[in-house]
Amino acid sequence: MSVFSVIPKEGNPVTSAVFEDVCKSLDVATKDEEKEDYRKLLAVFHESAEELMAMPDYEPETDLKRFPRINVHFPEKKDNEYGAWAWKVHLEDTAPTSQDGLLKGRTITLKDNIAVKDVPMLLGTAFVKDYVPKLDATVVTRVLEAGGIIPGKAVCENLCHSATSHSAPTGAVENPRAKGYSSGGSSSGCGVLVALGEVDMAIGADQGGSVRIPACNCGLVGFKPTFGLIPYTGCGSNEPTNDHLGPMTRNVLDNALLLQAIAGTDNIDDRSFAAPPPSSIPHYRQNLLALASPRDLSSIRIGIITESLAGGVLDPRVKTTFLAAASGLRSLGATVEQVSIPMHKKGPAIWTGVSKIGGYLNKTSGAFGRRGHQMWDLNSLMHPLKQDNWDNAYVSTKNIYFNGKYAETAFPFLLAKATNLSRRLRDAYDQALEKYDILITPTLPYIATSHAAAGATPLEQIAKQVGLTSNTCQFNQTGHPALTLPVGLLEIQEGPLAGSGTKLPVGLQIVGRWWAEETVLRVAYAWELGYEWEKM
Repeated sequence: MSVFSVIPKEGNPVTSAVFEDVCKSLDVATKDEEKEDYRKLLAVFHESAEELMAMPDYEPETDLKRFPRINVHFPEKKDNEYGAWAWKVHLEDTAPTSQDGLLKGRTITLKDNIAVKDVPMLLGTAFVKDYVPKLDATVVTRVLEAGGIIPGKAVCENLCHSATSHSAPTGAVENPRAKGYSSGGSSSGCGVLVALGEVDMAIGADQGGSVRIPACNCGLVGFKPTFGLIPYTGCGSNEPTNDHLGPMTRNVLDNALLLQAIAGTDNIDDRSFAAPPPSSIPHYRQNLLALASPRDLSSIRIGIITESLAGGVLDPRVKTTFLAAASGLRSLGATVEQVSIPMHKKGPAIWTGVSKIGGYLNKTSGAFGRRGHQMWDLNSLMHPLKQDNWDNAYVSTKNIYFNGKYAETAFPFLLAKATNLSRRLRDAYDQALEKYDILITPTLPYIATSHAAAGATPLEQIAKQVGLTSNTCQFNQTGHPALTLPVGLLEIQEGPLAGSGTKLPVGLQIVGRWWAEETVLRVAYAWELGYEWEKM
């Protein structure tokens, strides 16, 4: 340990009483003859901390001249029929360096945990209020530099804590195929706006399935790529080792295009340090189009994770639809067989140990031990926790606080153990991927459910999403690329439209080796070319 002074300045606020309070908070006793020495050391630390906090912050620069914020406003109800828009703004490059940008003329919306400087971030919550980011997220700059147009931000569920779409204080986000039903969370607005054609593409965030769930419920392609391939700089975090961004589109080619435009390390976010630079990212879309026989999967070996086909919440109709889609892959030439990965069933418990405890700790002073940009001004609205925060917290947020606080004393090493076991989980999938190029599962165990009733109890709200992430959350912890593809429709059997004949989508999840995005996209593209999912 090194210090730079042992003599506090006159008027230093760290008095003997303050030092005694620190000792009490640690529940330790200090020898009387040593107290003054330690008080002085604490006092000079206070001075150092005070000096640092007085320095200007260091944030990624935002070029407001080149990318001006135009017509920032909250959407009127008449312009937001499905409740999917969080905030409207027009962002476009006014000084493009190329006329051939990858996203030229395409409209892209952003999940409302992705920072846009000077545009309010609602985060789907009243837990924090009046937060306006001071920077553009890396992906925002990349979209604009690629010629994309950002017409606004899409509603995300409450602090990204809900896998269904009724938790935001702005109101329920309606399924584009069935009002009164979930569009999936937490990137709920992204799924709806893309499915309705109000935008061409969206960038969602996925910590347990939050890109893949709404993509599945809305009949889209949603891709959570390898951990770190897309930098997370400037995005609200739940738990850093789970954090992913991902493209949500109506087809595989568009998904590949958006991924190419936003992928690659930014040398800020340590999640992205292992990723190649943007200049070395594969030409995902062009490479798919260049395939001589894009429907031919004869060189691909595919393993169906046996454990994904079991469980009390799995709708037998979803299983049947999924297996029919798997047979379609076999008809395209792939070798398709079942593979048992027992750790798959332990994955949700491992994810829970990390996401609940880490999510609680991350809401205090922010993630520690990480390199990158910290959105500490957002954390300052959450910590220290105030009664007003608590009164406006969604049930899942309160549950995370209860879980985290309880674990601090009852299971103080739960996060550490879950972190170690997440590596065992990754190794289990990697072992299977030595034999198979791809692993597949049903994306979700059941189709979209009806919204929780107004005034529903905490358990009634949570009941709408029990087991929903049983095949998705594992791959947030292991970091494997995982894509959902729509492969069929099933009739609604519960809620206000039961018996109406209305159908909702079923998804196939395609999982690959780390950095094997091209293989995942190739399999998805072949299936998409071979079959019309809305007729399945």
